[in-house]
Amino acid sequence: MIQVLDKTFDVFLSAQQIQDRIVEMAAEIDREYRDKDLVFISVLNGSFMFASDLMKRITIPCEISFVKVSSYKGMNSSGRVDELIGLNTNIEDRDVIILEDIVDTGITMNKIYSYLDSFHPSSLKITSLLFKPDAFDGKHAPDQIGFSIPNDFVVGYGLDYNEKGRNLDAIYKLKETE
Repeated sequence: MIQVLDKTFDVFLSAQQIQDRIVEMAAEIDREYRDKDLVFISVLNGSFMFASDLMKRITIPCEISFVKVSSYKGMNSSGRVDELIGLNTNIEDRDVIILEDIVDTGITMNKIYSYLDSFHPSSLKITSLLFKPDAFDGKHAPDQIGFSIPNDFVVGYGLDYNEKGRNLDAIYKLKETE
């Protein structure tokens, strides 16, 4: 159990579980994208730890770039997506994988996917460490998922609660109040 600001969280996914799944995900990407011109687009701030650990395990030639967008305030989606900034890599006619920490409602991913698709990549797929199928109402579900999780609030491993908790090496779920 940990405390982040005014909330208490219990361990949900251990650091070892996360790392084991990332090894599997990297191997899947290596197999699928061998002999392709692969570019990863990592969505900041949340995906930085996932992107870093995944990239360490990718063995094929590739590039990575970063974009920033936000749609969260506190523990709930704000219902809007701020401006997408930061793409400085040519992705036209290239295979692109969007790296996301979590896909829940799909609002953020809809914006990112449409924006990147407008640059005419050869292929565009989504790899997300976490996916909340019960909360999802978007157009673009992840093509590769680390873990499908219930619609609970989680923190750690890049995910935050009011910008705190990103540095935790495991993922924690908000503790049920009694």
